[in-house]
Amino acid sequence: MNWNKITKVLTIVGLALSLASCGGKNANGEKQEKSANASHINVITRENGSGTRGAFVEITGLLEKDGDSEKDTTSTEATVQNSTDGVMSTVANDKESIGYISLGSLNDKVKALKVESVEPTASRVASDEYKIARPFNLAFKGEIKGLARDFIDFIHSKEGQKIVEDNGYIRIKGDKSYDGKGKKGKLSIVGSTSVAPLMEKLKEAYVKMNPDVQVDITANGSSAGIQAAAEGTADIGMASRELKDEEKEKLQAEVMAKDGIAVIVNKENKLDNISLENLKKVFQGKLKEWKDLEK
Repeated sequence: MNWNKITKVLTIVGLALSLASCGGKNANGEKQEKSANASHINVITRENGSGTRGAFVEITGLLEKDGDSEKDTTSTEATVQNSTDGVMSTVANDKESIGYISLGSLNDKVKALKVESVEPTASRVASDEYKIARPFNLAFKGEIKGLARDFIDFIHSKEGQKIVEDNGYIRIKGDKSYDGKGKKGKLSIVGSTSVAPLMEKLKEAYVKMNPDVQVDITANGSSAGIQAAAEGTADIGMASRELKDEEKEKLQAEVMAKDGIAVIVNKENKLDNISLENLKKVFQGKLKEWKDLEK
C-alpha cells in the first residue's frame, strides 16, 4: 500500500471540504465568502409601549387584529432596544442587523432602505408616497391653559413649524407668528424617545424667547408619556403614534408634526430596497437569511 499517495488524496479531499464550507459562488458566478452565521438576519425591535413600535407593527401588518383582540407578531427572537439611539447603535455595529427608527433621527452611521422602491424622505412622507409614517402627538388632560397652551401655540406657529421642518420632520401647521414672549413658569413634558430630540430643539427656541420658563423633558416612551399626562404628573405627554380609543377617553391630543419610520441596516449591507410583505416576514422571523431578500 502506498501511504504517500493515500495521504495526498486525504489532504486534497480535506482541503476541498474546507473550501466548500467557507465559500462558494453566487448566481452570477462570483466568488463569495461566508461563515455559519454571516447571512443570518438579526432583527432589532423597540420595546412594548414604544410609539414607534406601535406604528410600525400596525402599518406593516405585524399587528394582527381579531375583533377586539390584537396580537403583535414580532418574532420572540428579536433583540429589544428601549430607545432610538439603542436601535441605531446596535445596527451600526452589527453587519447582519435590521431595525427601524424615526426618520428625523436618521444619521450617516446607518443605511436606510427604500420600501416598495420609495426612498424615505420628508417630501415622500408628506406626499404619502412613503407608507411607513405616523403623527407626533401632544397629549394633555382636559382643556389645556396657561403656559402649556402657550408652548403648544409656539410649536404650531410659523417659528415652531420651521424648526420642525429644519430638523427633517413634516410640518402640519404654521400660519401664524408667535407673539407670546415674557412668560414665566415650569413645564413637565414626558414620553416618546422619537419625539424628544425635536422637542429639545423646540424647547431651546422657546426658552430663548421666554428665559423665565423652565421646560423639563423626560424621554421614556409614548405609553409612559400618555400615562403621565393622564395621571397629571406631566403637563404634556409626547406620543409618536395615534392615541388608542381608551386613551382618547382620558386625554385630548394635538398633532405637532408628521414623521416617517426609516427601516435601517448596517452601512456595509448591500440591500437597497425591501417590500412591505418581506419586511413583515423578516420581523416575524419567517425570512431569516439575507440571501432570501436578494432573490
